[in-house]
Amino acid sequence: MGPLEPDPAEILVGLFCFFLIFGILGRIVLPRLERTLTERRNAIEGGAERAESDRSEALRTLAAYRRELAEAHHEAARIRQAAAEEGAALVAAAREQGQRERDELVSAARARIAVDQALAAVSLRENVGTLATDLAGRIVGEPLASFTAVRGSVERFFAER
Repeated sequence: MGPLEPDPAEILVGLFCFFLIFGILGRIVLPRLERTLTERRNAIEGGAERAESDRSEALRTLAAYRRELAEAHHEAARIRQAAAEEGAALVAAAREQGQRERDELVSAARARIAVDQALAAVSLRENVGTLATDLAGRIVGEPLASFTAVRGSVERFFAER
């Protein structure tokens, strides 16, 4: 018996051992291995699905955050614009009130000046007439206070001016 002619008993024992090991592997080890691989695949796929759902949830949350942030920026810009407009309106109202008060003061001052000018002109005419009569009386050497025409002369003098 050589290597090319095997012993049939050895072949039978070898085949029996092969089928016994193959049967044990097929019945016990391979189902456990298949179950473990299935659990791992399910865990990996489930983890991937959970990761994908978590990712999509995070993207939705990010989009909502960005929308709220954009709305907050828009609201802040609107508030700033409203404050600027309100400030401009307050400045314009204060300026208008100041202008009105200034105009009232100027018109009151002009009226007071006109009254003061009229009073000064009346007072000046009376004093100039009296002084002119006194001076003329000193020059002539006689008092001219009783001279009634003096009053008319002074009035004519101012009327010509």
